[in-house]
Amino acid sequence: MKLVMVFGTFDFVHLGHVNFFNQASRLGDKLTVVVARDSNVKRMKGKKPFFNERERLAMVQTLRVVDQAVLGDSKDFFAAVRKFKPAIIALGYDQKVLFVKHIREKLDELGLQHTKLVRLKPFQPGKFKSSKIKKLLKIN
Repeated sequence: MKLVMVFGTFDFVHLGHVNFFNQASRLGDKLTVVVARDSNVKRMKGKKPFFNERERLAMVQTLRVVDQAVLGDSKDFFAAVRKFKPAIIALGYDQKVLFVKHIREKLDELGLQHTKLVRLKPFQPGKFKSSKIKKLLKIN
């Protein structure tokens, strides 16, 4: 079984996220979504998400395309990777190159050299991007 894993905040789940999950699911047999912890979102983005981690997890779990959704670790981004050992980690089109390089290095360090990193295509990023939706709704 080929496990595909994606990571994200997934605040205000929208069609861009659904498209992201659909693209990722087509890469393998099972899709696992790792939802970021509130503390990690605050640290990385400088602000807490609108919906808390349990609410965001519940929203993602309702999507048929998602086989499994879990909360990420509050301290170790790679805890889920070590636990599930995905064949593929699918990344959003807007992931920073240095971040991708760091993931590859860490996967190699963990003995997961065969885990592929795949960058997915954007889906109407001018419309379906969480930051744009929040700005439109005047949230944060």
